[in-house]
Amino acid sequence: MYQYILAIHIIFVVCWMAGLFYMVRLFIYHTEAQVKPEPDRTILSDQFEIMERKLWYIIATPSMYLVLAAGITMLCIAPGWLQQPWLHIKLAFVGCLVVYHFICQNKMNQMRKGIYKWTSTQLRIWNELATILLFAIVFLAVLKNTVSWIFGLIGLILLSLILMSAVKIYKYYRTKK
Repeated sequence: MYQYILAIHIIFVVCWMAGLFYMVRLFIYHTEAQVKPEPDRTILSDQFEIMERKLWYIIATPSMYLVLAAGITMLCIAPGWLQQPWLHIKLAFVGCLVVYHFICQNKMNQMRKGIYKWTSTQLRIWNELATILLFAIVFLAVLKNTVSWIFGLIGLILLSLILMSAVKIYKYYRTKK
């Protein structure tokens, strides 16, 4: 039974992450549409709001709840996992990802009201945070090792620097055109 629940857990992690990644990409396009002339701005904004709402409430949010339900179910089936230090760290990262999810929901609601507090570059950087959290969660789940947490932390910092540099380089070449 555990293996079936694990499979469901993994499938909906993929769905949730796809939803989060695409949602922030939609935020970027939605934000960039605000500099378009009318009627393009209104047409694009209306379309992005529809896409965001459907992605959020049909894919991303249900997937998150199914991931959490499957994870809790696995812990009920195998409560010994709770005594593993790596799992505590993984659950902390999962908690961060849940917070990230609800911050995205707040962003979506702000944009629906015409409030655009973040630039497209800030949103691109925000999108990379989900990538960093995903890397941390997957490595912890696969390696189940807290002994080398220093190396993992160094790796996450390097990954963060690489991703942030890529965003800055992309912005440089985009504005250069």
